[in-house]
Formats: sequence, structure tokens, C-alpha cells
Amino acid sequence: MTEHREPRQPGRALPVTDLSLVVLVGASGSGKSTFARKHFKPTEVLSSDFCRGLVADDENDQSASKDAFDVLHHIAGKRLAAGRRTVVDATSVQSDSRKQLIELARQYDVLPIAVVLDVPEEVCVARNATRADRAELPRRVVQRHIRELRRSLLHLEREGFRKVHVLRGVEEVEHATVVTEKRFNDLTHRTGPFDIIGDIHGCARELESLLAKLGYADGVHPEGRTAVFVGDLVDRGPDSPAVLRRVMGMVRSGAALCVPGNHENKYGRHLRGRTVKATHGLAETIAQMDGESDEFRTEVREFIDGLVSHYVLDGGRLVVCHAGLPEKYHGRTSGRVRSHALYGDTTGETDEFGLPVRYPWAEDYRGRAAVVYGHTPVPEATWLNNTICLDTGAVFGGKLTALRWPERELVDVPAERVWYEPARPLRTEAPGGHDGRPLDLADVRGRRTVETRHQGRIAVREENAAAALEVMSRFAVDPRLLPYLPPTMAPTATSGQDGYLEHPVEAFAQYAKDGVERVVCEEKHMGSRAVALVCRDADAARARFGVDGPTGSLYTRTGRPFFDDASVTEEILGRLRTAIGAAGLWDELDTDWLLLDAELMPWSLKAAGLLRSQYAAVGAASGAVFPGVLAALEGAAARGVDVADLHDRQRRRASDAARFTDAYRRYCWPTDGLDGVRLAPFQILAARGRSLAALPHDEQLALLDRMVEHDGTGLLRTTRRLHVDTGDPESVRAGVDWWLEMTGGGGEGMVVKPLGALPRDGQNRLVQPGIKCRGREYLRIIYGPEYTRPDHLTALRGRSLNHKRSLAIREYALGLEALDRLADGEPLWRVHEAVFGVLALESEPVDPRL
Repeated sequence: MTEHREPRQPGRALPVTDLSLVVLVGASGSGKSTFARKHFKPTEVLSSDFCRGLVADDENDQSASKDAFDVLHHIAGKRLAAGRRTVVDATSVQSDSRKQLIELARQYDVLPIAVVLDVPEEVCVARNATRADRAELPRRVVQRHIRELRRSLLHLEREGFRKVHVLRGVEEVEHATVVTEKRFNDLTHRTGPFDIIGDIHGCARELESLLAKLGYADGVHPEGRTAVFVGDLVDRGPDSPAVLRRVMGMVRSGAALCVPGNHENKYGRHLRGRTVKATHGLAETIAQMDGESDEFRTEVREFIDGLVSHYVLDGGRLVVCHAGLPEKYHGRTSGRVRSHALYGDTTGETDEFGLPVRYPWAEDYRGRAAVVYGHTPVPEATWLNNTICLDTGAVFGGKLTALRWPERELVDVPAERVWYEPARPLRTEAPGGHDGRPLDLADVRGRRTVETRHQGRIAVREENAAAALEVMSRFAVDPRLLPYLPPTMAPTATSGQDGYLEHPVEAFAQYAKDGVERVVCEEKHMGSRAVALVCRDADAARARFGVDGPTGSLYTRTGRPFFDDASVTEEILGRLRTAIGAAGLWDELDTDWLLLDAELMPWSLKAAGLLRSQYAAVGAASGAVFPGVLAALEGAAARGVDVADLHDRQRRRASDAARFTDAYRRYCWPTDGLDGVRLAPFQILAARGRSLAALPHDEQLALLDRMVEHDGTGLLRTTRRLHVDTGDPESVRAGVDWWLEMTGGGGEGMVVKPLGALPRDGQNRLVQPGIKCRGREYLRIIYGPEYTRPDHLTALRGRSLNHKRSLAIREYALGLEALDRLADGEPLWRVHEAVFGVLALESEPVDPRL
């Protein structure tokens, strides 16, 4: 006979928000710790008993309770600040103890949630009696806990808990389940693409025109794009009901999202029967809605009531709200967050028109997410510190603007007329104007970690950041004209071939090992690294980089201006600009500025002091000493003294010194103004809206050849190159022969680069963007006149290259990140975060000869 069992009743599901402060409320022995272990991760739970043990080595020491709760609150605050759900396991039956926790939740703008375990007195007493880790708790304490808990049940929500779950009895506690809910504002899983539309204010015809221009038909986009409205749909304009009908329909169909504006909020209070002043255009909306049905007004009220203060979208890269939102409020849930999202923050002052002065939060914004908002009308939508205001005053006769995301493209339609006279004129520029503060101390001090797309997180040590700050603040060009710094370059692996420290065979073998089949060998010019930012004209420089006067910049690999005389820089930029225009590159690349990587020659143009003090001195000393030494030795030999070995050794030293002098002299020639100056561009790094770092090198050089061809001034010089197949021995031999011929004639050497940019090896790691292979005679300048002696070469072959290679890859990744941010139109402080990182890494100790 089979035993009959009643079907088990499913337990209650308790929805708990993913970011919240969960407070377990119950008498001692009610099962809070067991409940916490069952439903939450161990790291989420903070126990008052455990904290008491931390401070007193005894979880039962009630005299340590105050310190224990100080520790608990501190840890809870750190977790909530980091965006992590936190569960407090304490009795919390007294209102004072709960009050502190509710204040903590408010401080970090998270939801406080109460889970009440209302278990009979006898059960609690029996459980306490069986606990071996604690002295038996008197019954009267449990009775007091239960009395306080029962009194608390009546007003937990009034205390501030946003959700209260009461579990009565052992069965209900045991069978309950916790269901994690996402916050309403967390739409990080929705990646778009989006069309974010600014304040409409009842301009229905302009809305329809903009939707049509964006490609929507009957409120739906054929490519599945989602419209996102930043609020202020109503008031002031001619047809708020039509705007509401269109937006509500699109939201209902899933084709749109919408956040509330302050005008919807006020109209929603009117619909709920609250007393509000019919000012700032509300009277027009009320009058227009009087002609609509009761059913429609009910729909509108429910729609407004259901709007969420802001949305976090696209994996956290995009935040949309009405009045703007600092980073600390992103994804948070509180009345303070909603208020800022609806109204912004004010300084407490009023302007000459009697309107509140808004606090310029965007000027201080340093968040990773782009914040798109409206609320305060501006003539033009302009990016400022990764934020953009889309309210371009359509109802005031301006235009209705949308932002395409992730394209960052602005689309707008003009207003049909002035529908409502503004209380004050529109500002002449977006809040804050140009970002004139690319960096401030808070952006660069201390240990930094820069997030890059190609290499993940790159750390910058505090001491290196301090050194970079010294250079950036005292010696660099205008930071607005310093959007990129080139990375250091790793040398080829040390050669084992007789007489050579570096040889191209090792460079080809390294790329073959990394899976790079095609490389380009580029002539290494005998000059100094130079980066040129060339704007089409002064207006382009002003519009993109916010400078008045300069049309670009020309700077060294550490950000210093190449010429002290600004007129010389402008002359070079002018010649470059003319060549770019004559080659048709402005139009072909659809840009009004270009960023070029180049070599400026001769080396003596920038390094004259170094040549005189370090290289010429050696040559002069050897020229003064060796003739006399050799003459004396030859005289001694004529007298029959056996000095043959010494004479041969000194003659070799004199020959090496002469070669050393010849080597550095090849990098020096006289110049007069720009006569004799040569510039060899070898890469176009970026153009408006586009990083060109991923453009294959043969295409890069073809564009640059056209520039050189159309240069009528003799300034520009082409970069010779040779393509090599790393898997073909004949091709490799041809590459070696080309290098031997070039360096044998006094050339510096070559740089070997992957033909296709941004390749990765078999482990999906970036490979070196370029490997330099320097000639024997050039290396005399670096390692000294006698470095080719066998004993010297043996010692030098023990050089360590790993740190240099690591540095080259990290700086390369930071450079790519700077170019990507520049192309994406991110604020200059974001671009400079990566630029500054390159300069800081240059301070890492590494053999300067590598």
C-alpha cells in the first residue's frame, strides 16, 4: 500500500532588487542567519555577531555591540558605494537600529528592503537553547524582541522601506524563495542602436518630420532602431496630445523608450488631482487635453506614472535622463536621484530673468558613460565631457534634435515657427563651451588604471604619473592640441650572427611565429619623431579643438613643441595643409583635420645640444688624441721597440672612433629657416570621426605618397619600403639584402611592421606594431665606437628586451585608445587620460639604448 502525501505547497517568492540594502528583521532564534545562508551569497551577508567577534574576539560580548555595528555600517557603506547588494543579519527589531540602516541606504541611493521573520516565541527559545556557540538567551529577551517586532510591522513602510516582506511561521520561512529583480532603470542588455530625441514640448509636426528623417514609418524603424525620448513631451507647443499619442504608441509597441521630464511630472500631478500652478506652458496642455476623452487622459496619467527617472543602456556605456545625472547616481534608485534626473541641481541663485541658475554639473563630469539629456535649451547640441544636451529649443523657434547612438551623429529639423516666447534668450553656446580643461589634478594624480579596448586595463604607477605631470604642465604644447603620443618601439631580438647585435632575420622570424605572414619594411629616417596635427583652417581648429589662432601643432614624442617659434610651426603646417588639399585628401577622407606620425630631419635640428655634448665631444677627443698616439707608436717601432700589438689595437680604436664620427655626422646638416628641413610622414593616425590606425600600412603609405607628390616646397620626403612574406625564404632574403644595402650606405636601418594593422597572435594578444632593426654603424652612436669588438658584443647580447617589449605594447594600446576616443568625439580629458598614460610609462626605468 502506497503512502498518500499531500502535494507540497510552493513557497512565497520574495522579489529583492539586485542593488539594495536588505535588512533581516526578527527575534533572536527566528532563523535569520539560516535564511541568509540559504538565499544570498556569503559575501553579501554582514552579520552583527561576526562583526562583534571581529572587534572583541567573542560574538557574545554585548559590550562590543556599538563598535560591532560601526564596523558593520562601514563595510555596508563600502559595498553599497561599489554597487553591491548587501544583507544585514541582525535582529533590527528596534526602530532606532533600522533608522541607521535606512539612512545608509539613502546615502548611497539604493532601495532599503525589509524581510521580516515572524516566528513563534517557543521556536525561538528552543533554537537558542540548542546553540552551542552562545550562552542561553533569557526568555524575556526573546519576548521583548517579539513585542518590538510586532509593533514594528505597522509602520515599516513609513520608516522608509521600499519593500516589506513578512514571513509568518516556520513553514512560510522555510518555503520562501528570493527572486532577484533588476532595477527598472537597468537596461544595460539593450544595445540599440538608438535614436535619442530631445525636448519636444508639444511640437507634433516637428516630431513627425524628425522621425521621418531618422527613417521611422508609423513609429517603427525598418532596421529595428529604438527611439529614446528625454522627456518634456508636453507644454508650450501647439499639440501636446498628438505628441503624447505618438510617443505612447511607440513605447507600447516596443519601438521606443521614454524618461520623464519635469513638465510631464507636473502635468501628471495635475491629472492626479494635485494643486499645481498652470505656468510655463501647462495651461496650454490642460486646454488641449480638455478636448480629449477621459479614457485618453487616464492612459496619459498611467503612462506618466510608469516612467522611470533614467535608463542605463548599452552595457553601461549610455545614460539617458531629462536634466542630466552625475556618475554617482547612474543606476541608483532614490528620491534624490529622481529629483536630479528631472530638475537638475541649482546653485540657489536666480538670474536677471528670475529663473534658477543651474549648477553646471557637466563641466565636472568624468564618468565613463555618455550622458544624453535635455531640459535647458541651447542653440546647438555640443559634446562636453562625454555629455550632450539635446534640447535645442524647438518650441522657441530653434530645432528638434536627435542623437544617433552609437554613431554619435546629430540629426535635426527646424521649427516651423516660434510657438512660445522664451523667458530668457537661449545661451550662445552649450553649457561650459569648449572643454578648456582637458586634465585636472584629480584626473592624473596617484596610481591610475586606464581601460583600453585592445589591451584591457593598463596600470600607471604613482611615481610615473608625477613625472608625466611635470612634463605635461611645464613643457608640453597646449593640451587641446596634444591628442596623441607615439609609443616606444621594441628592437628586434638580439642577433647571434657574427658581428651583428641586430639583424632583420630575427624580426621576420618573430612575426612568422606570431602568425603574421605579410610585413612591410619601412626606411628608418635619420631624424626625430614628430606628430603633426593639421587643421584645414583656423575655423576647423576652433570648432574641434577649441583654440583661437593656431591651426594645429607639431610636437615631439614627449609632447614638447618642436619649434620655439610658433610662426615656424605654422609655416610647416601651412605646407602640409597645401599638400593635403592638392592631393585631395580633405575631401576623400571627409575631414577638416588630420593627425600624422612623421620623422623630422635632420636630427641635429632638435638634438644639436646632445650632439655637441655627447657625440661631437667623443669625436673631437679621439681626433685630438689618436694621431699623436699612433705617431708615437710608429716612432717607437722604428727604434726597434716591439709595440706591434699595441699599435694594431690603437689603430683599430682610431678607426672605430672615425666610424663613430662619420655615423653621427650623417644625421647633421645645416639648415636656414626651413631650408634643409625635411618631414617624412609615415602614418595617418586619425581624421574627423575616424581612427585610421587600423588602415593597412600599404594603403597608409599610398595616401602619404600622394601628399609628397603634391608638395611643391621640397619639405616632404617619401618613406621607402619593401614588402616581405615571412614564410618565403626568398622574400626574407630580399628583405635582408635591402637592409644590408641601406645600412651599408650609412642608413639608420628599418622598421618592420605587420602589413595589416592591429594583428593578434595565436593567444589573441596584440603583437608588436613595429620592430626596429638598426644598422651596425648607427648602433655605434648608441653603444659606443668599439661596440663591435667580440668581447663587447658578447656582453651586449645578454641585454634583456622583455621590459622594453612590454612597455611598447602597453604604450601602443594607450595610443590606440587615445585615437579611438578622439575619433568618437569624446571630451579631451578622456583622450588625455590615455595620452598622459603613454607619457607616464615613458618614466619606467628601462635601458635607454634599446
